[in-house]
Amino acid sequence: QGHAIASALAALGARVTLVSGPVALPDPLGLTTVHVETAREMQTAVEAALPADIAICAAAVGDWRIATEAGQKIKKDGGAPPALALAENPDILAGIAAPGPNRPRLVIGFAAETEKLAEHATAKRARKGCDWLVANNVGGTGIMGGSENEVLLLTEAGNEHWARMNKQAVAEKLAAKIGDYFK
Repeated sequence: QGHAIASALAALGARVTLVSGPVALPDPLGLTTVHVETAREMQTAVEAALPADIAICAAAVGDWRIATEAGQKIKKDGGAPPALALAENPDILAGIAAPGPNRPRLVIGFAAETEKLAEHATAKRARKGCDWLVANNVGGTGIMGGSENEVLLLTEAGNEHWARMNKQAVAEKLAAKIGDYFK
């Protein structure tokens, strides 16, 4: 969804920097793309792109990472499996949304939920401090990894349900709402 949103905003004339994790999508035309592999690399790239008027955090960044990378293959030795310690990844959305001189005027987060969509999305929007939250139910709906999306947009003005449509249409609708916000 992030690539489609970046393209839709660029088509409206916005100067866009897309920070992209590992995906099998071509780089959109008309914008700057920064490729990253890890959550920490993504955080660094996002912070380097600030200040900005808008930040849209659409990536599904993992909450956890391996605390210490082995640097080589971990071989089987016939014994117990290795113990893998985990470390928490940075919370990129909360970091961007925090008050400060580089906070964008509009911070939009995404939430992929499997149950209680409105309840969990409302709590996430408050917890992260973002202005808008785009939530979708990915529990058995074919949304995650598919070509369509059905979203609940949460803003200070209330909630809007957007019926199922292709991801490009969702991106264009969101880009239009962002344009209206800045008028």
